[in-house]
Amino acid sequence: MYRIETFIHPLYFRYYPQDHYALSNGYLVEMTYVEELAPLDPIELKNLEWRMALPAQTHRQKVHKVEPIGLPFTEIIEDGERVAVFKFDTLTEHSRCIFGWKALIEVWGIKYNLTPRDCEKLPEMPPDYGDRYLVDNDNLAMDTDIIKRAAAEAVGRETNLLRKIYNIRNYVYDRLSYGIKPHIDTPDIALRRGVGSCGEYVGVLLALFRLNGIACRTVGRYKCPASALVHNIPLKPDYNHVWLEFYIPGVGWLPMESNPDDIYEGGPYPTRFFMGLAWYHAEMSKGVPFERLMIDGVVLNKQQVSIGNLAINHVQFTILEESSPS
Repeated sequence: MYRIETFIHPLYFRYYPQDHYALSNGYLVEMTYVEELAPLDPIELKNLEWRMALPAQTHRQKVHKVEPIGLPFTEIIEDGERVAVFKFDTLTEHSRCIFGWKALIEVWGIKYNLTPRDCEKLPEMPPDYGDRYLVDNDNLAMDTDIIKRAAAEAVGRETNLLRKIYNIRNYVYDRLSYGIKPHIDTPDIALRRGVGSCGEYVGVLLALFRLNGIACRTVGRYKCPASALVHNIPLKPDYNHVWLEFYIPGVGWLPMESNPDDIYEGGPYPTRFFMGLAWYHAEMSKGVPFERLMIDGVVLNKQQVSIGNLAINHVQFTILEESSPS
């Protein structure tokens, strides 16, 4: 049997025992996100704010700098996260420009080392988390019979928080297969159909976690093409990507991929991305929408105006050099 590649790359890692995680091989990456105004329909919006989330500073992602592209922006802090605000006095169907940001980020692989025994006697989660991360605030269909039944079946009589999370993940993997779709259906539809995109996996997982009292949230937003040996050449992702984070009181937010570990029909499922992420995940500000439109402090919903009908987005990554954890 012949191999196309025989080069074995060295592994660099560093373990942080006080925070229960290890970092491994990473890269210095330039990421750009740009919107190209090209409205499809007649429109006139005055005093418009176009808000874009910026890359987040996390254990595995260090933001060195962010600068505007095309138009200047004002940076604000929203729920502790960085957001760029682009202002338009008037935006019509004739408006044409590009605007966005370019960020220099350092990203590493991360894996948390936490066991069920570490999660036996946990403190209470912050009091405001219940209203933010345990409710149906994103069309999660948590009041439907199929989702409520699945939430109960997935955990059974398990009481340990980490085992509950692991059991729910495996329950969802047993019942969904991955498939790309042009739009995202609600969790009840996805679960009944048995096929879901990454966003639909996340929706089902969020619904089952929250019904079991597990605080969780959607995070993302893109993955750099995993071409680690291709440096200084622009790379474009095929599509956006989301995963989720769950909250362990006393520890913090831990990542979990949506579907990449669902690789064997019926299992067993690997735990590569259970409490772990690869280097190529680019994390945007968390707990806030990636993009939204506002006028006079009021958010415009999709029925009023769709960002997809106003502009074409362009996403690009350039891997500059390898970086080892320090």
